[in-house]
Amino acid sequence: MPAPGRTGITAVMNLARFPRRRYTPFATPIEAMPRLSAALGGAELWIKRDDMLGLGGGGNKTRKLEFLMAAALAEGADTIVTMGAPQSNHCRLTLSAAAKEGLACRLIIEERVAGSYRTDALGNNLLFDLMGAASQRVVPLGTDIAAELAAEAAAVRAAGGRPYVIPGGGSNPLGALGYAACALEIVEQSFGMGVVFDRLVVASGSAGTHAGLLAGLVALHAGLPVTGINVRRPRAEQEGNVHALAVATAALLGTPAPARDEVVALADWVGPGYSLPTPEMVAAVRQVAALEGILLDPVYSGKAMAGLIALVTSGAIAPGERVLFLHTGGSPSLHAFAGDLR
Repeated sequence: MPAPGRTGITAVMNLARFPRRRYTPFATPIEAMPRLSAALGGAELWIKRDDMLGLGGGGNKTRKLEFLMAAALAEGADTIVTMGAPQSNHCRLTLSAAAKEGLACRLIIEERVAGSYRTDALGNNLLFDLMGAASQRVVPLGTDIAAELAAEAAAVRAAGGRPYVIPGGGSNPLGALGYAACALEIVEQSFGMGVVFDRLVVASGSAGTHAGLLAGLVALHAGLPVTGINVRRPRAEQEGNVHALAVATAALLGTPAPARDEVVALADWVGPGYSLPTPEMVAAVRQVAALEGILLDPVYSGKAMAGLIALVTSGAIAPGERVLFLHTGGSPSLHAFAGDLR
């Protein structure tokens, strides 16, 4: 493999063709988790610290927003319109990016669990207020979100503004380029560290992170399989969503599309539903905090870590396998789940 920054590796996937804002001026660290590995007694576990990405509070949406905000600015937008659930990390980070760029930001909040949105909630909901959301409009689960986003954009135009609509999670092919770039970062770090990973594990939600990683790793011929841990949908539905977006992302990149059988999004740790706590999630969040001093979140990285722990302890991930866990961030929402985590 060519050394990082030299000809060969970047030629496989020319991301420089796409305008990009840089919100993180460094590669996020890859760290060993020796105490957790020893406690579980199986695989050798490592963690990619995307909770350290730039913008307010960090997390995986920052990588997507680097490409999406560049497109918004190129179009002369003055208002970002997006959506997410209560405690949405995506909404928090989109607000942060909009504030940094001097743009207004309007939020549509999809209440996926009835009664879960409270204007006085802590966590990300508090940060929506601190970062100056221009508006927050709550709609129930089952609402036609595409129509709501279009209506919000039309309202901005009617008031003389120039909107740019970002889908939930920033998960379209342009946003997924952020994780194709992360795939390149991981391959370069692996080479630089002299550490070969056997598997990458990541939370799989709105699909952009999972799909972007797959598209990037296939383009780079990395030979690194990705195991997604689903946080919302049944396995077949989520795998279909991830594959469709990975194919579209590869088409945007002009690189080979991942095969359907390369998409794995296990659904055994979703529990009763999206954002609803599970005993396994609570145990995983507490164990990683106590053993490694790393804060996971209850909705995404906590459930993904619960899945990873179960795969290791059951032997589904073989002893001695070297596994990289991608930390997607989200710890600012921990305070909103204090009653469940204590």
